[in-house]
Amino acid sequence: MAEFWQTKTLKQMTQQEWESLCDGCGKCCLVKLEDYDTAEIYHTNIACKLLDINSCRCSDYTGRQQLVDDCVRLDSQNIQSIQWLPDSCSYKLIDQGKPLPDWHHLLTGSRHTVHQVGASVKQFAVSELEVKERDIEEHIIQWVD
Repeated sequence: MAEFWQTKTLKQMTQQEWESLCDGCGKCCLVKLEDYDTAEIYHTNIACKLLDINSCRCSDYTGRQQLVDDCVRLDSQNIQSIQWLPDSCSYKLIDQGKPLPDWHHLLTGSRHTVHQVGASVKQFAVSELEVKERDIEEHIIQWVD
């Protein structure tokens, strides 16, 4: 029997199904810098102040948008227009008709697999509370998906 992510579009999913798709990598919670001249996006290893780096989960998920001005709420309407999502993002993959990665918790039954295979930010992220604004550019990284 096919699973919901194999038979439904993102728009057809219930809120519970939508939320369960998140692989817990934490990559969308990293600070991004934009070059205003070229619109190029640069990723950093700096995590939002609300990200629990150990679990790669938001420490105040329901209140995040009130606490973080530039927190973007992913939904089926904006998923295609958000260019900075990693290629491994489950929402992006499902929207493109691609399968979930082998390490995804919906396939393995474990939310730890994302960390075990190195697909999360757990091993390299630092909290924005620990980084001075003048040092942000020193934290630019390159994705290797």
